[in-house]
Amino acid sequence: MKTDIRHDLQLLLESLLEGKLPRNLSWSDVLELIGQVGEVKAHGGEEFAFVVGSQRAFFKRPHTHNLDVEEVSRLRSFLREAGLHPSTVKGHRPGRMVVVIDHHAARLYQDVSGDRPEGETTVKPYDPYGFHHHLIHRKEAHYQGDRVPEESSFYEQVAKDLVQAEEIILVGHGTGKSNAAEFLAEYLKVHHPTISQRVIATETADLSALTDPEIEQIAKTHMLGNI
Repeated sequence: MKTDIRHDLQLLLESLLEGKLPRNLSWSDVLELIGQVGEVKAHGGEEFAFVVGSQRAFFKRPHTHNLDVEEVSRLRSFLREAGLHPSTVKGHRPGRMVVVIDHHAARLYQDVSGDRPEGETTVKPYDPYGFHHHLIHRKEAHYQGDRVPEESSFYEQVAKDLVQAEEIILVGHGTGKSNAAEFLAEYLKVHHPTISQRVIATETADLSALTDPEIEQIAKTHMLGNI
């Protein structure tokens, strides 16, 4: 069982275990939470096995976006039976995050320099799901070319993953409205001003040729600039 989870999921876990039963609990948030503290296994059709420690329970994907109150109550019982307690799970608050974004997808990288000498930094794909990369894709199947009509849910998902970041660097290409990083910066100013205040830089780069070491160098440059 993992004991280091994202800060927002820790708050959700605390609510499920000890607080008022959360209302409007989305299925996607439940999958993220269980994936952080245990495992989610497809069990055919719309049913999934949740495994936390030695406990296993089966939950069905709801017909609506959110779980009904009976299922939320059953989820609480399952987590308690698994022996989870807020004090045993620490929230993970990422420091600096780098968002490499165009109008089709966003890649999120997390600064993991905490265990390195001061003045050095390493950036790796930020990955709350255990995959090799953390990508957020647009749903633009009917559009072609570099620019597609804006989709607020795409930028909202990126914003959700930036909630706990202490410093944020946005990297895009192009100028003006053709630059998705600039669009995201404006989106955050309007819809998430608190997150927007933590954007320390917006960079322009050739994303088609941008390598992980170059992304690391961008993060390092701004870190050195703040010393």
